[in-house]
Amino acid sequence: MSEPALNYFIVHAPDYTEEGTFERRMSVREKHLERAKGYLESGEIKVAGGMLTPDSIATPTSPKKIIGSTFIFHVKDINVVKDWIESDLYYTSGIWDKERLSILPFLPANKFN
Repeated sequence: MSEPALNYFIVHAPDYTEEGTFERRMSVREKHLERAKGYLESGEIKVAGGMLTPDSIATPTSPKKIIGSTFIFHVKDINVVKDWIESDLYYTSGIWDKERLSILPFLPANKFN
């Protein structure tokens, strides 16, 4: 029997905007990155990173202000993504805004056939 087909999912996880969110993010960042590393190495997460404010890239020396996260997962179904996101420290520590977080199927342009 063949393996189930893998699908792509894009996650847009903006941070809460209340004061103290950025500090909470930084306090658990290392553990969050440590957990994500294994999924990146396995290919279940294809791309992941922080979303920045536009002024973060105004000049090469502009301070970087992270305001959320984005991921592209390559897994069998959306429940794998939901489980990963909902058990992540940024979710459980009140960093990602649960009301604005979205997980959608994604079709890379090179897969249109």
